[in-house]
Amino acid sequence: RLESQRLSIEDYRKLLLNMRQQVIEGSRWISRTASSFDRDHSDIRSSVIHHAHEEHRDYLMIEKDYVACGGLLEDIQSATKNIGSEALHGYLMYRASLPNPVDLIGAMWIIEGLGNKMSLKWAKLVNEQFTDHQNITRFLKYHGQNDEHHMRELYELIDSVAKSEHHIDDIIKTARVVGRLYCLQLNEVDNNE
Repeated sequence: RLESQRLSIEDYRKLLLNMRQQVIEGSRWISRTASSFDRDHSDIRSSVIHHAHEEHRDYLMIEKDYVACGGLLEDIQSATKNIGSEALHGYLMYRASLPNPVDLIGAMWIIEGLGNKMSLKWAKLVNEQFTDHQNITRFLKYHGQNDEHHMRELYELIDSVAKSEHHIDDIIKTARVVGRLYCLQLNEVDNNE
């Protein structure tokens, strides 16, 4: 809808409402991932902690965007996760609770990669379509500008674990699962009412 200029402001509010739940849970599973690494993986743990710290308050930008485009703060704060977000969060928390969950680099790569590749484009399209609303794309712009840095960090992490083909296979499998669950989460945006 966005790319064909058929997105309504109500559609955009629904997207923001549903994204907030995933973003809040994102810092939780990333923090859990960090806590599951032992001291033999301290470099990875430090990198993951840094990533969680950088993103743990991003949901506040989504709340501001939601209110700026006519939504009520209490509505977005009281919303529940949609079915896809439940599935994504459940899978990620399960994987994050396992010892040394190197495979979750794949999850971060998918989610940060989406932000890096699409967020600025989406922000531009939203701003073009809703010129009468100001400051409704803070979250998208921020991620479009900052996820490139996060991607470089993830490539460094992948390089550091690439010595083991087992790790690479696990990272790829987790990335594929997360990609599918992320799509399910977006498919459920219209059903979460």
